[in-house]
Amino acid sequence: MSPYPAVAIIGAGVLGRRIAIMYASHGTPIRIYDTAQASLDSAKNFVTSAFRNGTFSGQLGEQQAQITYHADDLKAVVSGAWMVIEALPEKLPLKIDVIGKLDALTDAETVIASNSSSFPTRLMLQHVSRPQRVLNTHYYMPPDRNGVEIMSCGQTDSAIIDKLMEETKRHGFVPFLVKKESLGFIFNRLWAAVKRESLAIVEEGVGDPEAVDSLFQSWFRSELGPFMSMDDVGLDTVLNIEEHYAEELGPSIPEGPRKLCRQMIAQGKLGRKSGKGFYDYTEQGERILPESLKRVNK
Repeated sequence: MSPYPAVAIIGAGVLGRRIAIMYASHGTPIRIYDTAQASLDSAKNFVTSAFRNGTFSGQLGEQQAQITYHADDLKAVVSGAWMVIEALPEKLPLKIDVIGKLDALTDAETVIASNSSSFPTRLMLQHVSRPQRVLNTHYYMPPDRNGVEIMSCGQTDSAIIDKLMEETKRHGFVPFLVKKESLGFIFNRLWAAVKRESLAIVEEGVGDPEAVDSLFQSWFRSELGPFMSMDDVGLDTVLNIEEHYAEELGPSIPEGPRKLCRQMIAQGKLGRKSGKGFYDYTEQGERILPESLKRVNK
């Protein structure tokens, strides 16, 4: 038995499963919940592969880490957890509904954290009776990029924020405190500009994804280029975030980048998770790089 209380993760998608690896490999029992059994099966395969390939920074291996997968009985999944992390698609009505359910089902002292990358938790409190234990924990792309931004909902107990700054660090993350509410937090404000301009370059026919990624890698000495990163996140998620920015910021957000994302999605090109995006992927999910990028990555 682990000496640590469990963390429950709601959503077995790209980020939910990655967050799970970090907490589990540092000794915290994890319960992953998703209503889609296919997502749970995919998450389990991903987690198993990650442990066997050693792509995590924790002290525990596959046999010692405690991860369970659940498709029903949400109340049992969250019971006794010290924190529940909402890691669902970037759709505000869905998040409002789920955060409200978590507030009703969890123990009074349980921390409720949203992994939303563009919606502040202030917007998710319509059905919440205890907002002092709700906040954003925006994880990047663990275990490859282990940053996490922590932002109050505006009513979060400061002791909870202090605890999460410590606990995330203990679990191998690098925490950053967002000092005031900000659309896009810190990193995504920087990333949004890079992502949007990269999409505009391709949509306007100025350059192709390979050229943008190659230049980005060469100049910034980055392992990934913008289009590689968007493929990893999923183009449906990229579009949802851009649509939210457009709703909030109006005509200052250009239409071209969203148009390109819609075209890609209509063709079934969602990125790594669908086997095709701006790049092609093997059945094992490995990116197939063109020769120009192979040279850069040597």
